[in-house]
Amino acid sequence: MNHLNSILVEGNLVRDPNLRGTPSGNQVCDFTVATNRSYKVADQKYENEVSYFDVEAWSRLGAACAQNLKKGRGVRVVGRLKQDRWTDTEGKPHARVKIVAEHIEFKPMTKANKEETSKSDETFIEEAKRSEASMPVF
Repeated sequence: MNHLNSILVEGNLVRDPNLRGTPSGNQVCDFTVATNRSYKVADQKYENEVSYFDVEAWSRLGAACAQNLKKGRGVRVVGRLKQDRWTDTEGKPHARVKIVAEHIEFKPMTKANKEETSKSDETFIEEAKRSEASMPVF
């Protein structure tokens, strides 16, 4: 039986995404999303908490991310958590948790980077609509 492993994170990219290929020929895109949370502390003061999440998107989703995402752009990522474990050359164990994306929504470009908007955003949206229309409904 599979256990529930699902996460939804919304935030902004902290740097441009990195697209790479695997030895088996698959594409994978890595990027980091920052999320902000404000909470009230004593005397009506607010604190701001920032968290950073590493995200990995595979195949066509990864290629779309590499093409359309830039530092500062907002995203909503739906996926699952995955833990990588390894031992370094000195025998010390390490672990890290990342999000493996299953669905990504690109937020509208901000006014500051609107000049950089290209036809690729519009093309990607149109392609996504066409592919959704041809998908079977279960």
